[in-house]
Amino acid sequence: MFIYNIDPVLLRLGPFEIRYYGLFFVLGFVMTYFLLVYLAKKKELSITKDDIADLLLYIIVGIILGARIFYVLIYNLPFYLSNPFEIIAVWNGGLSFHGGLIGAAIAGFYFTKKKKIDFYEIADIAVIPVALGLAFGRLGNFTNGELYGRITSVPWSFKFPDAEGFRHPSQIYASFKNFIIFLTLWAIKDKKFPKGFMFWLFVVMYSVLRFIVEFFRQPDPQLGFIIGFLTMGQILSVVMFLVGIFFIYRVYKKDKSQQA
Repeated sequence: MFIYNIDPVLLRLGPFEIRYYGLFFVLGFVMTYFLLVYLAKKKELSITKDDIADLLLYIIVGIILGARIFYVLIYNLPFYLSNPFEIIAVWNGGLSFHGGLIGAAIAGFYFTKKKKIDFYEIADIAVIPVALGLAFGRLGNFTNGELYGRITSVPWSFKFPDAEGFRHPSQIYASFKNFIIFLTLWAIKDKKFPKGFMFWLFVVMYSVLRFIVEFFRQPDPQLGFIIGFLTMGQILSVVMFLVGIFFIYRVYKKDKSQQA
């Protein structure tokens, strides 16, 4: 068992702070850019480095808007109805991955339509570095001492500040989950699949692994357990899984019809 004593601030410059979380975010963004450039060139896609930089900006905006709107509506609507100005206070926390994925997909779809690029050609390679970026993001959550797990007595548990008892380091579990997704997608990136398969495989893999990790993560205090022992994250992951399986079936069916 460990006592969590990580200072989340790497460097203080007067009123300004450089946090490990921010560094992980920047690292994820930079790696995503260079991996996308590499993969786009390898796949011989008609997209420039400037296009990729613009795409990432669209995706970041989509993620933030989607994640915030989804969190407000699904996770804590009564609070935000009573405190409407808190809706824009993203710095106080409150983002949903599921909403962020929807926002990113919408932003990416808009960008590809604007540039007249096939959405799935970009989405199939984008999910690879995105999975890696998510892995670094969860490490950032760990350095912030947030999104910790449930009380446990396992030898690798942590005593987080302001948290009762020793907890599962569920941020590390979530990071490991995303590394698994990244390595899987990277390993099969050169194989021949129908357009859209890689994107929806990411959706399915994330939903399954997120469902498992949720058993170790502390439920959101304002929601607790929704149905029996299931959290909101698990319910949304079930929906995500079903949607992913449906569209994998669709892309394979479309691919077969085109080959007939």
